[in-house]
Amino acid sequence: MLRLGWSYFDSAKIPRAVQPYLQRLSLSLGGAAYFAVMDENDIVFVARDGSNLVQNVGYVLGARIPANLSSAGIAILSTYSPEEVDHWLTGRKFVPYSPFTATTEDAVRELINKARSNGYALLEQQIAQRVRGIAVPIRTRDGIVVGSISVSLPMGNETTENAVARTLPLLREAEYALLAAF
Repeated sequence: MLRLGWSYFDSAKIPRAVQPYLQRLSLSLGGAAYFAVMDENDIVFVARDGSNLVQNVGYVLGARIPANLSSAGIAILSTYSPEEVDHWLTGRKFVPYSPFTATTEDAVRELINKARSNGYALLEQQIAQRVRGIAVPIRTRDGIVVGSISVSLPMGNETTENAVARTLPLLREAEYALLAAF
């Protein structure tokens, strides 16, 4: 409880700074938008915007989930060095939340490497079926990663390529604008 309280207190200016961007993302994309920070092995959602009608898989303020299950966590992990990723993966047990959850070290490493290569994380149906998450890491002007902005979208009939093409420019816009804020 104290760790969660300290994490929030330490990042209290962040939710205020990101909220306008989360509102724009959720309104433009028709999904839920989040800002998450890494806390040990988990991510913690510290800001959120979006309709409760959107399948948001229970991400509420303060929710904490294993980093490998969300695009926000994979986006942050993609900024780690290969040695840091190896350390993070060591001894980890991966619990399936859906038939599509990556449950092996190699599968999670592949998600991280792909996000590193692309500059954004894309996860589909990792924690809930028919839900897609797309995220970008957020850095300070000094290059320090402070968290990530993500969106959760119902998959519907939209292709992965169309979802990325529609979502990524808005995430990048928020990423660059927040660079100036931190």
